[in-house]
Amino acid sequence: MNSNIKALAHIASKKSRSIIGLMSGTSLDGLDVALCKISGHGTSTKIKLEKFHTVPYEEATKKRIQEVFAKQQVNFQHLCELNAWIGTLHGKLVLRCLQRWKIRSSSVDIIASHGQTVFHSPQSVTHGAQIDSTFQAGDGDHVAVQSGIVTFSDFRQKHIAGGGEGAPLAVYGDYLLFSKKGEDRIMLNIGGIANFTFLPGSADSKKVFVTDTGPGNTLIDQAVQQHKPGTYFDKDSNIAKRGKVNDRFLGELLTDKFFELPFPKTTGPELFNMHYVRRALERCDATSLSLEDLLATLTRFSAVTIVNAILKAVKIKNGSKIFLSGGGAHNPLLLQGIKSLLPGADFHSMDELGISGDAKEAVLFAVLANESLAGGKLNFGNRSKVPSVSMGKISFPR
Repeated sequence: MNSNIKALAHIASKKSRSIIGLMSGTSLDGLDVALCKISGHGTSTKIKLEKFHTVPYEEATKKRIQEVFAKQQVNFQHLCELNAWIGTLHGKLVLRCLQRWKIRSSSVDIIASHGQTVFHSPQSVTHGAQIDSTFQAGDGDHVAVQSGIVTFSDFRQKHIAGGGEGAPLAVYGDYLLFSKKGEDRIMLNIGGIANFTFLPGSADSKKVFVTDTGPGNTLIDQAVQQHKPGTYFDKDSNIAKRGKVNDRFLGELLTDKFFELPFPKTTGPELFNMHYVRRALERCDATSLSLEDLLATLTRFSAVTIVNAILKAVKIKNGSKIFLSGGGAHNPLLLQGIKSLLPGADFHSMDELGISGDAKEAVLFAVLANESLAGGKLNFGNRSKVPSVSMGKISFPR
């Protein structure tokens, strides 16, 4: 037996595994690094988040990614180089975190690397797309060789190959970690794009529901970056709070056909970008809108589309529990808008479930790797867009 395969079999047979989950989202703010201790698999999965840190991206890194990010026409040599460069960078950042935590790399069994999404193209949304596709830069072989740790990566490809759109993947980890018999739960993650998972109190995986809702932070962040170079987001909604929602502009933003597509669905900054915003402003003759009013309206747009999707898919009762995660959970005006539109819901932080809301996505990729390594088949029923598949390609350091 090949020594790499033998070592992998040994890791799979251990009572618990030390797995680092890596996540870098469309906000491009940095790399989330979550060191997890995981035992069991499936609905018997037990997890402890031992360490977590977000390594901020340097300005040069952001600019290098932005050269190809969500663009249909790019320099192919740059994209090719970026795939290897991001993989190497992420491997180095893992080692930097381990050094910070005074933990030997030899004590880590697996890295679960999401990579850096640079283009997401579901056929239902992207004009001219022939098939569903997605691309995350950050080659797993480079992560593995640089870090010296076996790496699972490129998770979204199997989801698409199995009939999904490559997102949202949160449903798998949400179901395994956070389902609770007798209690319906909504796991709302507000990243660049917002998504939610509905976990029925029956804990029946075939009745679990997941979808993207539309923009979370992405349009707010893009508008800030365009109008205030060097500023990447509206901290504490300080700018948007000074503005007023423009109802005509909001109405134009809500007209896109994406919001009429059947669930589940997925999207990204390829659709929701500043071109989308400019077209809506032109249609309602509001191109002179102040930055304050622009951000107030974009924040309301995210709140309305999140709530519309939840109400369309789930029967909200008084006391329905919604657990918040992602960068949008720190946006007070956005949360105020969501809560005002869902007055009967009971909102909670992910931290109450033992996992930091900021760490959640990185943790969920660690869970996906654990399932591929030590789990059995997950059965989400005969639903093409939520395929019952194991995900992640394996890269060995040697």
